[in-house]
Amino acid sequence: MSQSSIDSATQEQLEAFIKQEEGDANDYKGKLAVFITLVAVGMSLFHLYAAYSIVPTQYLRTIHVGIVLFLVYLSFPTAAKFKNRLMWWDVIFAVCAVLIAYYILAGGDDFSDRNTAPDTMDVFVGIVFILLILEAVRRTNGLILLFVTLMFICYALFGNYLPAPWTHKGYGIDRFVGYMYMTLEGIFGTAVDVSSTLIILFTIFGAFLQFTGAGKFFIDFSFAAMGGKSSGVGRTIVLSSFLLGGPSGSGVATTVTVGSVAAPMLEKVGYDRNAAGGLLAAGGLGAIISPPVLGAAAFLIADFLKISYLDVLLMACIPTILFYLGLFVMVEIDVRKYGMKNIHFESIESAWSLTKKYWFHFFSLISIVVFMLYGFSPGMSVFWATVVSAASSMLRRDTAIIPWEWFMGKQPLLSGLFHSNLTKSLAAGSTGVLAIAVTCAGAGLIVGTVTLTGLGLKFSSIVIEYAGGSLLLTTIFTALVVWVVGLAVPVTASYIICAVIAAPALINLGVPAYAAHMFIFYYAVLSEVSPPTALSPFAAAAICKGDPYKTTMQTWKYVAPAILVPFMFTLDQSGTSLLLMGSMKALAQADWWQIAWITFTAIIGIICLAGGLQGWFIEKTRVLERIIMVGAGVALAYPSNVADAVGFVGFGLVLATQTLRHRRMHPAKVG
Repeated sequence: MSQSSIDSATQEQLEAFIKQEEGDANDYKGKLAVFITLVAVGMSLFHLYAAYSIVPTQYLRTIHVGIVLFLVYLSFPTAAKFKNRLMWWDVIFAVCAVLIAYYILAGGDDFSDRNTAPDTMDVFVGIVFILLILEAVRRTNGLILLFVTLMFICYALFGNYLPAPWTHKGYGIDRFVGYMYMTLEGIFGTAVDVSSTLIILFTIFGAFLQFTGAGKFFIDFSFAAMGGKSSGVGRTIVLSSFLLGGPSGSGVATTVTVGSVAAPMLEKVGYDRNAAGGLLAAGGLGAIISPPVLGAAAFLIADFLKISYLDVLLMACIPTILFYLGLFVMVEIDVRKYGMKNIHFESIESAWSLTKKYWFHFFSLISIVVFMLYGFSPGMSVFWATVVSAASSMLRRDTAIIPWEWFMGKQPLLSGLFHSNLTKSLAAGSTGVLAIAVTCAGAGLIVGTVTLTGLGLKFSSIVIEYAGGSLLLTTIFTALVVWVVGLAVPVTASYIICAVIAAPALINLGVPAYAAHMFIFYYAVLSEVSPPTALSPFAAAAICKGDPYKTTMQTWKYVAPAILVPFMFTLDQSGTSLLLMGSMKALAQADWWQIAWITFTAIIGIICLAGGLQGWFIEKTRVLERIIMVGAGVALAYPSNVADAVGFVGFGLVLATQTLRHRRMHPAKVG
């Protein structure tokens, strides 16, 4: 089964979901396409140079936003009716973005020094710049994120008219505009810093893996390694989603890529359409929380907390393992629940044969972490990992980033290079970051408003007051806030908004800052499977011919065992063991027995929840057994000795009754 075997109507649906996540860009032909490709390649080369050399912060962020806006206005239409047509106003907007970037850079230190008292020209240029960003947000992310951003801007300008405790003194347009684009606190703040120094480098790296065939290899390897048993299809989806999702960091792209191959096999082995789609979407969702790349928000965590990206990867390790463990357990239960039969995959080669040929793809996947362990910065690590990926691809003709024929003089010098995978990778690296970069620029307006008005502290005190000072209620309220925000905006924007308005509430109640931010990141990711932005389940439903909303509910079922994981590392200080104490330095001094014990209880808790939610364990569970297993799973999720004891007793009771029933129902197998 290949991508080509999907019918054209379904293929159009899948492309629509991907475009909804990444933006519906124009598909130009001819000279205009060549021009945009060259600009995108130039943007990637500039950022690779900035990773290796030293470019002043103000210059890097300003040039980054300027080029992003330039490409957005040339690449994304004003409306669907203008698709694939470059309009005169698009050109004017694109040129304005470049001119404003030049205006900012030409102003030098004098420009930033007068941010508290900008002159008339500064205010005019700033208003135009903010409007350009807002329109770019609309074109790439839709009306909802635009509306949310406008609400924050209105709060900054007219908050003095609101009642207590939401009120503030209010800010004039000149002060607001000066703060937003003449300092490094608003538009050019943390989000754009991360976008210009890390996110784009990782999208370039992901593009190199894509065009060197790493994605195809990971899927082929997973099918070859996991095929043969009735649970092999489900295991394959879990493994291939992890391997493919690690470098891509995109839930929808991972779901579509894996699903286009695996969907027919899921149906053949016995999954109903909605359950098959739910499993595909759940596997794709794990891509956003999986090392070594995670989603774009992970880079923001490092910047917000002023920690290394390696520490963020470290914190994500056990939660990622628990997430995929939950999926594996659900898959194993599916075999019994659906009475699945063994099937044999038609694999051209064995896993060992594939590994001997394409082993270097595995090295490309882990090279980022290897470089960071050697002391390289995240930027330099991904730079050298990209170089390694490009160089190692040349080991084989079918993966070469530059065709072997080009070196042999069998292809024209310039046209051969232009049509090579190297050029495609560099161009895709830049075009792939446009929607995220615009989101970061728009989020700068939100973060700037929160900082300028003190909204974060106000919101924190209000949440704590409503929760009566209870940490449990505060975490529940915070999870709900993140979930509601995530219903309307992408993961990156959801994390940024909630990190500045909701994280302080958890931190004020004693939750370590790194645990609070991981809690918000985790739930921002989980909000991706909730309508109306449930893109991964909707894409999976299109592939499997299922109902989108029933598929979304099935996705929730598959990810539910992992939903309680964030509560494990926020409700009690010992729970931070699941985050490996938050840093390499703390890990070196950690109590390994405590880490092992908390992880073990979390594993048993996830198994309990999986069995309770599925309605099956060793055999089909009765109502009381389901209640006990869900209760035991929740108890084991709370890091305390009493809760653990209750959880283990409940798990033991169900395990005993299930084992006895299995012995009675299958005496021959037992004997």
